[in-house]
Amino acid sequence: MKSTIFGITLWCLAHAATAQDTVRYTGQTLSNVDYHHGQLMPAVGTHNIQVFRANREFPDLAGGHGFTYNHQPFLAYWNNTYYLQFLSNPIGEHIAEGKTLLLTSKDGYAWSEPQELFPPYLVPEGFTKPGRTDKAGKNLYAIMHQRMGFYTAKNGKLLTIGYYGVALDAKDDPNDGNGIGRVVREIKTDGSFGPIYFIRFNSSFDQKLAQYPLYTKSKDKAFVAACKELLNTPLMMQQWVEEADRDDPLVPYKRPIKAFAYYHLKDGRVVGLWKHALTSISNDNGRTWAYGPLRAPGFVNSNAKIWGQKTSDGRYATVYNPSEFRWPLAVSTSDDGLSYTDLLLVNGEITTMRYGGNYKSYGPQYVRGILEGNGTPPDGNMWLTYSMNKEDMWVAKVPVPITAQTKGAVADDFKKNGEEAFNSWNIYSPLWASVKVEGGELVLRDKDPYDYAKAERIIEPSKKVKIAFTVTPKQVDHGNLQVELVNNLGLAAARIVFDADGIIKNKAGYRMASLQSYEAGKTYHVVLTVDVDTRSYQIRINGTDKGTRLFFQPVSEISRVSFRTGDVRRYPDADTPTDQDFDVKNAGTTVKEAVFGIAAFEAEKRN
Repeated sequence: MKSTIFGITLWCLAHAATAQDTVRYTGQTLSNVDYHHGQLMPAVGTHNIQVFRANREFPDLAGGHGFTYNHQPFLAYWNNTYYLQFLSNPIGEHIAEGKTLLLTSKDGYAWSEPQELFPPYLVPEGFTKPGRTDKAGKNLYAIMHQRMGFYTAKNGKLLTIGYYGVALDAKDDPNDGNGIGRVVREIKTDGSFGPIYFIRFNSSFDQKLAQYPLYTKSKDKAFVAACKELLNTPLMMQQWVEEADRDDPLVPYKRPIKAFAYYHLKDGRVVGLWKHALTSISNDNGRTWAYGPLRAPGFVNSNAKIWGQKTSDGRYATVYNPSEFRWPLAVSTSDDGLSYTDLLLVNGEITTMRYGGNYKSYGPQYVRGILEGNGTPPDGNMWLTYSMNKEDMWVAKVPVPITAQTKGAVADDFKKNGEEAFNSWNIYSPLWASVKVEGGELVLRDKDPYDYAKAERIIEPSKKVKIAFTVTPKQVDHGNLQVELVNNLGLAAARIVFDADGIIKNKAGYRMASLQSYEAGKTYHVVLTVDVDTRSYQIRINGTDKGTRLFFQPVSEISRVSFRTGDVRRYPDADTPTDQDFDVKNAGTTVKEAVFGIAAFEAEKRN
């Protein structure tokens, strides 16, 4: 009943919003939840890179951290370095003990091992919450829960922030305003950290029992000034609303709607965004809001975060899960920051959830970019971070300007123009199934039993097209490379496989048909002459004609070519049980690595 009332309320609010000056989606593209990619066209050149892979069995392979609930990342760029902060619990959401970890990178691709920013915090015995009779025992630890990760002060100090909440049981909320308090420490230019201080206590907590002093006790005057500046910035405080006292005078708008994000319009006004795509406008930098946050008309978004920012080309982007589920991850763009007109894919993959846990949701979710003031990467691209399955940490680089179009012939030679070519491809690169340029090839490696490497080249949509690529398999007895011709909706028309039995095959309806054998270390130049109208393609391998083969699925155009080191996956789907209560086998171990090199790729539209 509550969900029905909530849905009706959101519908009413959405219609009320149409009369306001507000963010809205006016495009016609919607996602299809029956596909992990939502049948959305990708934003060209997007790179998805896994930066932390949870591992309970072998924590040393996860930087010494064996917790398998990892979520809610934040991103900053400072001191020529990317900083990524995320929360970590042993198994599931709201089940102690909680801590906060930090990763760093110089280029956004190679990341450090995680370092502990805020360690587990023992809740004082006897702690309770208003209206509850149960109390904390001797061994109850706090839960980290924060909606803000970094603050760059005007004096140059980089602060990182965490919040120690309390969940008295698995269903209790650590962000109900009745926790311990918010902590802060400095990240220094040499990579070290300053001491941990509290910056704000909850009134429900006895400050005399605090393990860390208040920030005002610091002898570093510049650090104290940075903290005071943070506390005096309304837009920063608005991010604290969920965990703060419900009447905290520092928080401007006290309705505890979740996961606040914001950006400035060109006229100086501020757009606010919350979960469920709630939105409002502020004329005074967040001190007040023009109207109570309402559902942004046209936006489809459920109980997951939505991100918005101004991009380096002067346009705007929102990034979110455009469905009632936490997939796919998509971007919408706007000229003015209010009217959004398209919907493009950022990540349409769902890694196997390896470890079950409390409130773990499938999909790429809880996206955040680099908040205004927290740095500008020199490449001008949009950098994002998100959690996969509330388990692993990822980043995405989305090229600016953001587009789904590629025109003209493609001629990628990784020996001659490796970096330029690499930036034109869309990649999905897990830590154990990477996609990198190595030795003049685009190399797909795969030793992950539950994931795969994937690289896609978007081409001009064509009914007739000649496609050529050069592949060198490094083995013949394990792993496979699947090459697919794909349309605008992400549907494959044809599939060619370098299979684990040493045979190159093509998908022919239900069955796989043999083309020829292949050898480890030998290079294969494959040419496909494709005709959508006849649903067929001619294939030549190293100059030898292999005949004409039929599509296994009709399509109206070919707009990309996909290279993937594993089978298509369709689990989970919209009918999969909400909560996974099991772990998969051997989740923390690798399999024998398979390696495939792509030296060149060409595509030319034919009349």
